[in-house]
Amino acid sequence: MGQLLVAILKESWQVLNESAGYCLFGIFMAGLLRAFMSDDFVLKHLGKNNITSVIKASLMGVPMPLCSCGVIPVAMGLRKQGAGKGPTTAFLISTPETGVDSIAVTWALLDPIMTIMRPFAAFITATIAGFAVNFVPEHKQNGAVPVPACGCACSCGAGKKEHISGCSHNQSLLKRMSAGLAFAFTDLLSDIGPSLLLGILAAGVIAAVVPDGFIERNLGAGIMPMLVMLAAGVPLYVCATASTPIVAALALKGLTPGAALVFLLAGPATNAATIMVVAKIMGKRIAAVYVAVIAVVALLFGMAVNGIYSMASLDVTNWISAGHHEVGGMMASVFSVILLVLILQAKFMGYIKK
Repeated sequence: MGQLLVAILKESWQVLNESAGYCLFGIFMAGLLRAFMSDDFVLKHLGKNNITSVIKASLMGVPMPLCSCGVIPVAMGLRKQGAGKGPTTAFLISTPETGVDSIAVTWALLDPIMTIMRPFAAFITATIAGFAVNFVPEHKQNGAVPVPACGCACSCGAGKKEHISGCSHNQSLLKRMSAGLAFAFTDLLSDIGPSLLLGILAAGVIAAVVPDGFIERNLGAGIMPMLVMLAAGVPLYVCATASTPIVAALALKGLTPGAALVFLLAGPATNAATIMVVAKIMGKRIAAVYVAVIAVVALLFGMAVNGIYSMASLDVTNWISAGHHEVGGMMASVFSVILLVLILQAKFMGYIKK
């Protein structure tokens, strides 16, 4: 038992070393994005149920570092301010499926092909869902729609209404950057940090316990592992960044890139809480379309990605080794310690605020 625990901690530390530097860079970029993209800018472009608004919503959501629970109040706030049902749905999907932080971690733990395909698939999935939802009859909302909690990159002391109005655009460049980075390394890191560490620990357990080739021997390399990952990902709550080390560990045990992408798309975008909120706010038919599009498009992209790896003469059951980044030495350990300290500090500051 003691040897198993040591093996798990050793594998988890290795995954943390590989991802910490890239995660810090992704968080930094998220802070800059927060500083320069005001809420007013978002609201201005999402107000109509047309093709342009859906595409804009999908594009805006791709780099934003919000998890599936964090995006719900933001999207519902946009909806209350007049965003169309199609753009709202597109934003709800593309935002949690990827982000600057998860893209950086994908590069660290997976490979260049997956780093490109993940945000591209998120954009296409969100766009198709937004188009489909535009054809669903409007749901009549009775009662108040929840609005975002105070999370603006600048001061929100006056309350939620100030958050919706995009309070950062009147500040100087230096203050906006400072506020954006403060948001990224406190609020954002407090939200995703524990999930990321849990995902890294899960990756360590998988690496230490699951035998090499286990998935390949028991599920094969066809559509079956994709269906299994879809069934696991739809009800499960896992953020885009935290899902990456789990997928990386499973890939080393024989999970195909197609099945990995299915989980990376379905896991962050769907969970029981998100589905219930979408059904209540936008209607059960839209919620059904929301889940169906994610499931179908994820499977199609999974099969397409396996085809891409095969055409590139890459073994779909040993694909991660070709692009895996080996990171070690003192600098990797320093980044890991810094990330751990920042996560602990962010959670501690969050408790003080409460």
